[in-house]
Amino acid sequence: MGLEAFTHSEPLTLGVELELQLVNTHDYDLAPYAEDMLRLMKKHPLPGSVVPEMTSGMIEISTGICHSSSEVLGQLTQIRDALVKCADKLNIAVVGGGTHPFQQWHERRIYDKPRFRELSDLYGYLSKQFTVFGQHVHVGCPGPDQALVLMHGPSRFIPHLIALAASSPFVQGSDTGFHSARLNSVSAFPLAGRAPFLQRWEDFEVFFAKMARTGVVGSMKDFYWDIRPKPEFGTIEVRVLDTPLTIEKAAALAGFIQCLARWLRVERPFELSEDDYLPYTFNRFQACRFGLDATYVDPDSGEHRVLRDDVLAIFDKLELHAMELRAEEAIQTLRAEIAGTGNDATWIRQLQHREHLLAEVVRQVQQTGTEPTRAGVKRGPAAFIAEPLSGNAGGVEL
Repeated sequence: MGLEAFTHSEPLTLGVELELQLVNTHDYDLAPYAEDMLRLMKKHPLPGSVVPEMTSGMIEISTGICHSSSEVLGQLTQIRDALVKCADKLNIAVVGGGTHPFQQWHERRIYDKPRFRELSDLYGYLSKQFTVFGQHVHVGCPGPDQALVLMHGPSRFIPHLIALAASSPFVQGSDTGFHSARLNSVSAFPLAGRAPFLQRWEDFEVFFAKMARTGVVGSMKDFYWDIRPKPEFGTIEVRVLDTPLTIEKAAALAGFIQCLARWLRVERPFELSEDDYLPYTFNRFQACRFGLDATYVDPDSGEHRVLRDDVLAIFDKLELHAMELRAEEAIQTLRAEIAGTGNDATWIRQLQHREHLLAEVVRQVQQTGTEPTRAGVKRGPAAFIAEPLSGNAGGVEL
């Protein structure tokens, strides 16, 4: 396929992808209903798309091009409501979270699609272990060189994003001790991690050509970097987020990333440097392991700070940009969660500590009937649910 020409897009526009779990409603394990869900979803005219993912107990939804986090929420709401109706017909549920807490990877089925079969042949059992669920956020760039700036600039804030979005503490029935165990599965792939430090698109084209000559890659899809350019869309794609438990959280995270991008584009608060990546792996691990309580090493000063404090300090720096982008509500949503449970991983752990049954945890993650999370209000069994529809599903969290 090769490296496609970079499509110019409107700066700071957004696109959001969410990988979602399909679970049955008798034991709340993953259910191989992707094909049935896709067939039913074709009957609903919606923004964006709904497509299969690696294994048959998961699907991916995406928005169209959005200009604000509120527009992201509006499109995700339309898609979510359609998913509720389709899942209700199949007597299943659609659930968020970065991992399913107790599914067994060896029981998964590779979705019958040529690319997925090729990946399964190449990566073996890792393909089934890739039954993990992430949120990807695309940010529009006016040109390829600007895309590389936005690929490297946010690298300092990858730990902040991981900790805020973390929702995968359990894997195959065990508490991993991590807030985001999902990223351990992603890191197992050979072309995961960080992108090479290249600041000119012509240099990136040379790099890609060298990689392609080795036969290791055929397109940008073969790179599983934390942030990667998507030239066919004219965007950079941030890939470190676990799928949140709610669409409001997903929209808020997209708004935060949009504010970060505007801050980096307008204020240029620091010079890009290869040295920015010196503490990258340490900071990334700390965020995956300890969430907002992680130790964060400042790339410039070497100072060690609590990640939670650094996140709040970044929110303060983004205040004017949030106003310009009408993203104040997005930032406030994240602030309120930090002041409450902290992140979804912490809430999932608390729920399991109370229930001692992971199937019940999954049930409560998708259960209906509670109000949206508000500042100062403790999260209930679910933070956001659609209005009841019909049958036994009633609503669903994403």
